[in-house]
Order: sequence, then C-alpha cells, then structure tokens
Amino acid sequence: MNRETLPDSGTALTYGILAIALTLLCCGPFGGIFGIIGLSKAKNAERIYNTEPDRYYGYENVKTARILSYIGIALAAILLVFTIIYFGAIAAIIAGAASEGAFQ
Repeated sequence: MNRETLPDSGTALTYGILAIALTLLCCGPFGGIFGIIGLSKAKNAERIYNTEPDRYYGYENVKTARILSYIGIALAAILLVFTIIYFGAIAAIIAGAASEGAFQ
C-alpha cells in the first residue's frame, strides 16, 4: 500500500517556523499571525490524518508545527507586552517632564 504525504503538514510546519523567525527577526504581529495560521493548518492536517491514518505519513510534522506555532504566538505576545511597557514608560517620562516645566 502506497502512503501519501499528509496534506497541509509541510505548510503548517513552514508557518510555525515563520512564526518564530518573524517574531524574533522582524516584527511580532506578523509572527503571531503566522502562528495562528500554522495552528489552523495543523488542525486541518490532523483532521485529515484522523479520518484515514493508514493512508498518510508525516504526522510528526503536524506535532512539530503545533509546538512551533504556540512558541511563535507566545513570543509575539511577550514582545507586545514589552512594547506596551516601553512606550508607556516613555509617555510617563514625557508627562512627568512636562508637568515639572522642563519643556517651557
């Protein structure tokens, strides 16, 4: 019996890798978006695999893609929190300096 590659398993893995890479190298929101897409593709691939497990191979990619997507989403969320804290601190410093009359 010839086994086929599980559809969307490679795509889900690619999106999981992109989620981490884009969060760390470029910008967080895109990493979060690709992480969510990767989870969606992994869920679709898992549903296909569960209908006929003997027909497909590559389920390990789905597990790995899910883990990478969760890591990418978590990193994007952490980056978002740090960005909010950073700009909040800058706004607080500017507001404090303005109230002391430093900008007069």
